[in-house]
Amino acid sequence: MNEVDESVTRDAALIGRLARLRTAVVSDCLDRAGVRNQAMASRIRPLFPGARLAGYAMTVHVIADEEIPADRGQWYRGELQAVDALNEGDVMVVSTCPDGPFWGELLATASRYRGARGIVMDAGTRDTLQLIEMRFPTFAASVSPLDSLGRLNVDVVMQPIECGGVAVNPHDLVLGDNDGVVVIPAALADEVITLAEEKSSGEDLVRTKLAEGMGAWEAFRTYGVI
Repeated sequence: MNEVDESVTRDAALIGRLARLRTAVVSDCLDRAGVRNQAMASRIRPLFPGARLAGYAMTVHVIADEEIPADRGQWYRGELQAVDALNEGDVMVVSTCPDGPFWGELLATASRYRGARGIVMDAGTRDTLQLIEMRFPTFAASVSPLDSLGRLNVDVVMQPIECGGVAVNPHDLVLGDNDGVVVIPAALADEVITLAEEKSSGEDLVRTKLAEGMGAWEAFRTYGVI
């Protein structure tokens, strides 16, 4: 993984442009830009149909941890402090912790107040009906009623992590929709988003031509999009 680039300038307009795109189109353009391992594993799925998120990665690294602190005041400390560190436009991205429960309704409520756009986690969630009702974009590897206490813990935030088989650095751009989740390295964000906007426009034209009866091969040779 790369070192954290503290020089990244966060741009709300860039998030807005990304939010109008589809993961499939962005994934194609990441391929064109020469980075081909940016789509997360298919186990990471949206909790409800139509869930979408776009924002800057706020990375959280979790570890398996069976120890419950004797001091009740230390329970959930790392997890809750990670939520409190969220900023407007963030997407919390949580590292791989197989079968580990991490998320729930109250954390989503606190995150939404801070302006977070959603969460992507290679871990589990619960309170699913409440999360669906509040329409908080939640992308998770599993669903479980288990509590995180005595099962996992947060050991560091805003450092490079791996989530769903993809290296994620703080301030990378994250896009999630019904097809899955893709990550755009911060240094390539404007280039890839511009390519994806151009490809989306080309697909709109090709869609019209195909609906009018143009052959798929002819359409591709003519417009270079399929």
